[in-house]
Amino acid sequence: MSLIKVNELLQHATEHHYGVPAINVINTETIRYAIQAAEDEHMPIIIQYWPGFEDHCALDIIAFAARYYAERASVPVAVHQDHSAGYEIAVKGVKAGFPSVMVDGSSLPYEENFQLTKDVVQVAKIFDVDIEAELGHVGNGSDANDFVNSDHYTDPNLAEEFVEGTGCGSLAIAVGNAHGPYVKVPNLDMERIKACREAVSVPLVMHGCSDIPDEQLQEAVNLGMSKFNIATEYFRSMYRAFEKDINSGKNDGNGIGLLMDAAPDMRAFVASKIQLLNPNHYSL
Repeated sequence: MSLIKVNELLQHATEHHYGVPAINVINTETIRYAIQAAEDEHMPIIIQYWPGFEDHCALDIIAFAARYYAERASVPVAVHQDHSAGYEIAVKGVKAGFPSVMVDGSSLPYEENFQLTKDVVQVAKIFDVDIEAELGHVGNGSDANDFVNSDHYTDPNLAEEFVEGTGCGSLAIAVGNAHGPYVKVPNLDMERIKACREAVSVPLVMHGCSDIPDEQLQEAVNLGMSKFNIATEYFRSMYRAFEKDINSGKNDGNGIGLLMDAAPDMRAFVASKIQLLNPNHYSL
């Protein structure tokens, strides 16, 4: 059990038809609560960190903390650096000790994204680090055009060439999903997910999974999607727990008490996502 490579975990999930929630974290508490939920459910989980939070907490500190708790977990836990926008930040994540890193060249022209991903993969191989890439472009949920306009979606006809040519270990695809809160209910392109699954051999990743309807997420699992990134809803569960505690007056003036008391609600949220992404009731 304990610390596992992301690609190894996702290959297992693909073969056994379950999805793995990849929970974005910000500190040790958010790491521990997510892992505890996975232990409660006896299922694997991925802990990931967005490098845009680096000013809040350095990459090497989060990478160490996530690996520390993963190594002591009773279930498989993988550790990943999310959305590295460029070569430098991706390589920085490798150096910081993340066993898996996403390099995001999705906003670049295809040829530039291809070359960027290939360059990062070459460096990562030296350190035995997994690389996730993105083809198509997952935009922001605040702009409906970003997730309704199919021009942004992944082209399955390019996916095979991209994966084989770059050597990436997993592929994030755009199929009607977007980051952050959605201005309207998303409608995933299931046929495109199916086509991408048929086109490539590596695990598929969906970003922007917060607030996508449950039935759509479960259908995506059954079509072969393996990694589901969740940030907005997890941090919302933390906020709601704080809000409830503040309104109760139990921890008036005690910020540490708020953080500690948020654990049950945050664990319950993650547990619910683990259950949701396991429609075929796989168990370790």
